[in-house]
Amino acid sequence: MWNYEKRLEYPINIKQTNPTLAAMIISQYGGPDGELGASMRYISQRYSMPYREVAGLLTDIGTEEFAHRG
Repeated sequence: MWNYEKRLEYPINIKQTNPTLAAMIISQYGGPDGELGASMRYISQRYSMPYREVAGLLTDIGTEEFAHRG
């Protein structure tokens, strides 16, 4: 059903590495204030909401935050 090819959409050629910048970029994805952390907070908070409309909104926001990762 799925065909997974491990290749980049656009070819890149890294001439010089920058570990400091790489650490900052990685923290924005998976760090405490990153996209993954934000999406998990929204999705987990939906279960404590007394109103279904608000829970649905938190699900939508959490899903959108999760989509920012890719």
